[in-house]
Amino acid sequence: MRGWIISLIVNTIVLMVVSGFFSESFYLSGIGAAILASLLLSIMNVIVKPILVILTLPVTIMTLGLFLIVINAVTLMLTQWLMGDAFVISGFGMALLAAIIISVLTLLINTLIVKPLKDK
Repeated sequence: MRGWIISLIVNTIVLMVVSGFFSESFYLSGIGAAILASLLLSIMNVIVKPILVILTLPVTIMTLGLFLIVINAVTLMLTQWLMGDAFVISGFGMALLAAIIISVLTLLINTLIVKPLKDK
Protein backbone atom coordinates (compact mmCIF):
# COMPACT_ATOMS: atom_id res chain seq x y z
CA MET A 1 0.00 0.00 0.00
CA ARG A 2 2.81 2.39 0.90
CA GLY A 3 4.55 1.76 -2.43
CA TRP A 4 1.36 2.52 -4.32
CA ILE A 5 0.95 5.85 -2.51
CA ILE A 6 4.56 6.79 -3.27
CA SER A 7 3.98 5.89 -6.91
CA LEU A 8 0.83 8.02 -6.93
CA ILE A 9 2.74 11.00 -5.49
CA VAL A 10 5.58 10.60 -8.01
CA ASN A 11 3.12 10.39 -10.90
CA THR A 12 1.29 13.48 -9.64
CA ILE A 13 4.52 15.46 -9.46
CA VAL A 14 5.62 14.30 -12.91
CA LEU A 15 2.24 15.20 -14.44
CA MET A 16 2.46 18.68 -12.91
CA VAL A 17 6.02 19.14 -14.23
CA VAL A 18 4.99 18.13 -17.75
CA SER A 19 1.98 20.42 -17.50
CA GLY A 20 4.26 23.27 -16.46
CA PHE A 21 6.57 22.81 -19.44
CA PHE A 22 3.83 22.30 -22.03
CA SER A 23 1.10 24.49 -20.54
CA GLU A 24 -0.57 25.22 -23.89
CA SER A 25 -0.82 21.65 -25.14
CA PHE A 26 -0.84 19.64 -21.87
CA TYR A 27 -3.19 21.31 -19.40
CA LEU A 28 -4.07 20.31 -15.84
CA SER A 29 -6.47 22.58 -13.97
CA GLY A 30 -4.71 22.16 -10.61
CA ILE A 31 -3.25 19.86 -8.00
CA GLY A 32 -6.57 18.08 -7.49
CA ALA A 33 -6.78 17.35 -11.21
CA ALA A 34 -3.19 16.07 -11.15
CA ILE A 35 -3.97 13.72 -8.26
CA LEU A 36 -7.12 12.46 -9.98
CA ALA A 37 -5.26 12.06 -13.28
CA SER A 38 -2.53 10.12 -11.52
CA LEU A 39 -5.11 7.89 -9.85
CA LEU A 40 -6.97 7.26 -13.12
CA LEU A 41 -3.71 6.68 -14.97
CA SER A 42 -2.64 4.07 -12.42
CA ILE A 43 -6.01 2.35 -12.76
CA MET A 44 -5.59 2.41 -16.56
CA ASN A 45 -2.12 0.90 -16.20
CA VAL A 46 -3.51 -1.94 -14.09
CA ILE A 47 -6.66 -2.71 -16.12
CA VAL A 48 -6.41 -1.39 -19.68
CA LYS A 49 -2.68 -1.50 -20.40
CA PRO A 50 -2.27 -5.30 -20.01
CA ILE A 51 -5.16 -5.85 -22.42
CA LEU A 52 -3.62 -3.47 -24.97
CA VAL A 53 -0.21 -5.13 -24.56
CA ILE A 54 -1.68 -8.58 -25.25
CA LEU A 55 -3.68 -7.34 -28.25
CA THR A 56 -0.65 -5.61 -29.76
CA LEU A 57 1.98 -8.19 -28.82
CA PRO A 58 3.12 -8.94 -32.42
CA VAL A 59 3.66 -5.22 -33.12
CA THR A 60 5.39 -4.75 -29.79
CA ILE A 61 7.76 -7.63 -30.53
CA MET A 62 8.49 -6.35 -34.05
CA THR A 63 9.33 -2.88 -32.70
CA LEU A 64 11.44 -4.36 -29.88
CA GLY A 65 9.11 -2.91 -27.25
CA LEU A 66 8.96 0.65 -28.60
CA PHE A 67 5.24 0.27 -29.27
CA LEU A 68 4.76 0.32 -25.50
CA ILE A 69 5.30 4.09 -25.72
CA VAL A 70 2.27 4.29 -28.02
CA ILE A 71 0.27 2.25 -25.52
CA ASN A 72 1.31 4.68 -22.77
CA ALA A 73 0.13 7.57 -24.96
CA VAL A 74 -3.20 5.80 -25.49
CA THR A 75 -3.66 5.39 -21.73
CA LEU A 76 -2.89 9.11 -21.31
CA MET A 77 -5.51 9.98 -23.94
CA LEU A 78 -8.06 7.70 -22.23
CA THR A 79 -7.34 9.39 -18.90
CA GLN A 80 -7.81 12.78 -20.55
CA TRP A 81 -11.11 11.63 -22.04
CA LEU A 82 -12.37 10.47 -18.64
CA MET A 83 -11.40 13.72 -16.89
CA GLY A 84 -12.96 16.14 -19.35
CA ASP A 85 -11.91 19.79 -19.13
CA ALA A 86 -9.72 19.34 -16.04
CA PHE A 87 -7.07 17.51 -18.09
CA VAL A 88 -6.53 18.42 -21.74
CA ILE A 89 -3.94 17.10 -24.18
CA SER A 90 -3.91 18.89 -27.54
CA GLY A 91 -3.37 15.80 -29.68
CA PHE A 92 -1.87 12.35 -30.00
CA GLY A 93 1.58 13.73 -30.83
CA MET A 94 1.63 15.63 -27.55
CA ALA A 95 0.40 12.51 -25.73
CA LEU A 96 3.26 10.54 -27.30
CA LEU A 97 5.84 13.16 -26.28
CA ALA A 98 4.33 13.38 -22.79
CA ALA A 99 4.39 9.58 -22.43
CA ILE A 100 8.11 9.55 -23.22
CA ILE A 101 8.87 12.42 -20.82
CA ILE A 102 6.69 10.94 -18.07
CA SER A 103 8.43 7.56 -18.41
CA VAL A 104 11.91 9.09 -18.26
CA LEU A 105 11.12 11.40 -15.33
CA THR A 106 9.41 8.63 -13.37
CA LEU A 107 12.40 6.34 -13.95
CA LEU A 108 14.83 9.04 -12.81
CA ILE A 109 12.84 9.93 -9.69
CA ASN A 110 12.40 6.29 -8.72
CA THR A 111 16.06 5.45 -9.33
CA LEU A 112 17.67 8.53 -7.82
CA ILE A 113 15.30 9.42 -4.98
CA VAL A 114 12.76 6.75 -4.04
CA LYS A 115 14.97 3.65 -4.20
CA PRO A 116 17.83 5.15 -2.13
CA LEU A 117 15.32 6.26 0.51
CA LYS A 118 13.83 2.74 0.65
CA ASP A 119 17.29 1.20 1.05
CA LYS A 120 18.03 3.22 4.21
